[in-house]
Amino acid sequence: MLREGIHTDITINASDGSIGVHRALLAARSPVFQSMFSHDLKEKELSTINITDMSIEVCQAFLNYLYGIIKNEEFLTHRLALLHAADKYDISDLREAIHESLLEDIDTKNVLERLQNASLYRLTKLKMHCIQYLVKFGKIFEIRDDFNLFLQNADRDLIAEVFGEVLGAWKGY
Repeated sequence: MLREGIHTDITINASDGSIGVHRALLAARSPVFQSMFSHDLKEKELSTINITDMSIEVCQAFLNYLYGIIKNEEFLTHRLALLHAADKYDISDLREAIHESLLEDIDTKNVLERLQNASLYRLTKLKMHCIQYLVKFGKIFEIRDDFNLFLQNADRDLIAEVFGEVLGAWKGY
């Protein structure tokens, strides 16, 4: 239905393109969309939803997930952008799938970005895994320059939490 555009009744305008979709499916999958269509908002009246913080490629991946047709490579490629969409549109199953996926391949190249996203989107398990990866496996020393940049830009509460773990690890020795 999505790929063929059969009986679409609403258009999503992403930052760089548009896609015809089905209002009923969006409403069934997201309480945010349900609310949009239940109240007299411009989206209901104009039959368009403007999602300017999402590219057409990410929007397509998001819709593919909602319609149950997303491919694994597409999911993995766009999972951080999909996490933002899952949070914004309150799609808990997508949020949880991404959370579990992000736990699987933490490494020195992505740990700090994942830690910040875990903090931002309140992904407690991911946050703890990232902190443990940095502290218990001694990876802070391997990414010293990136970690220094992280310290300059990250949320103070998150930095305090990381240092709390560092101090706790030192006490254990």
